[in-house]
Amino acid sequence: MYSFDVSTQNFKDVVVDGSFKHPVVVDFWAPWCGPCKMLKPILEKLAEEFQGKFILAKVNSDENQELAAQFGVRGIPSVKAIRDGKIVDEFSGALPENAVREWLQRLIPSPAEELRLQAQQLYNQGKADQALEMLQQALQMDNSNHAAKLDIATILAAQGQYAEAKAIVGELPANMQVEEAVAKLITQIEVAERSQHLEDEDVLLEKIAANADDLQAHIDLANVYIGKQQYAQAIEQCFEIIKRDREFQDDIGRKTVISIFNLLNNQGDIVREYRRKLASLLN
Repeated sequence: MYSFDVSTQNFKDVVVDGSFKHPVVVDFWAPWCGPCKMLKPILEKLAEEFQGKFILAKVNSDENQELAAQFGVRGIPSVKAIRDGKIVDEFSGALPENAVREWLQRLIPSPAEELRLQAQQLYNQGKADQALEMLQQALQMDNSNHAAKLDIATILAAQGQYAEAKAIVGELPANMQVEEAVAKLITQIEVAERSQHLEDEDVLLEKIAANADDLQAHIDLANVYIGKQQYAQAIEQCFEIIKRDREFQDDIGRKTVISIFNLLNNQGDIVREYRRKLASLLN
């Protein structure tokens, strides 16, 4: 059985937690809804036909209005595809079976993508070498799986193979180069490379205490702090550079602050606080 009636009581188990194991299709319906009566049997039939490649979660929106509101349901039937706890696709209204089937086939991971997801699990278990081997197998099956290439680059960077990681990232399509995950990885690699040749924190603090205008010591210390994930302290060092010489190393102070914001996914308390301070400092 691959379809379930879901309410607020079992939604987390079936939908949220379940979506980390397999795609979950959530069908918001109501007994009085005519189009729902057309779509629901189609989804139930396909859930059995696909044999567990996705799970169908049927939510009576009349009885679970809180869930419907949480998912922004304005009309029914409303169908949401959930993977890894996030909505990845959706449609509204009753579609014919062939259209629903095509929509589901786009949702179901390809064999290469299945391997990539398994490799992620291996990596999270600390089995990096096995994960790399599986990712290479995924690319042999589908060399256009750029997510697998990014995963390989991420693992290589974590192993300190920065040149190899950068080479792989450089081969990714232009539209991926600007994605948040790629930009974050590039920043991490650049920071790690710089950190390899830096003096110790105590030495740099002594240099700054002796000469507050030693801007190289400030930027080196900022990179040390980034390596330790002490981002607020790193930004403070960058601000010292901006205050003293905005043009130092081609505006390295401001650029490093922006890189830190990228590392933090441009969200959170540190980003909000220091974005305001940066704007004030630059004006």
